[in-house]
Amino acid sequence: MLRLTAVTLITLVALTGCVQTVNFEPAADAKNPGCAEIMVRLPETVGDLPLRETNSQGTGAWGTPDASVLLRCGVDIPDRASTLPCVLVENVYWLRDDADAPNYVFTTYGREPATEVIVNRDKVSPGSALFELVDAVESTTETAQCTEIEDSLGAPTPTETPAP
Repeated sequence: MLRLTAVTLITLVALTGCVQTVNFEPAADAKNPGCAEIMVRLPETVGDLPLRETNSQGTGAWGTPDASVLLRCGVDIPDRASTLPCVLVENVYWLRDDADAPNYVFTTYGREPATEVIVNRDKVSPGSALFELVDAVESTTETAQCTEIEDSLGAPTPTETPAP
């Protein structure tokens, strides 16, 4: 199975030059009906980056002239025993891979279909990008939750005040 790295995807996007359409490979399960649910919910902007047209099903891209946020739905579901750190954004768990920094790869954990978001940290905050994409991604089916969370990027959960 073809696995594109963040650097490969960013390079493919950079090669588009002045062309408005962002070219990159769809994920293997991009035709999953859950991906269609995500696509119709994509925001028009992420940060101040505008949504761009892509050439592949189940994909989204934001930013000009270079796309700085890329989304692919239908990627391989992460292994339950992943050693990548998990972050929580509202109700969606994401595994964070920063091996290609400044391009951070976030993959949903415990969601079907799985979605990958690549964020160029030099152009946009990964936390704000994921926060703006969470409404679209949480339309997928939750199948599991992370047992250890490195960071929570959602609104704080109210806690009960202990009685004196």
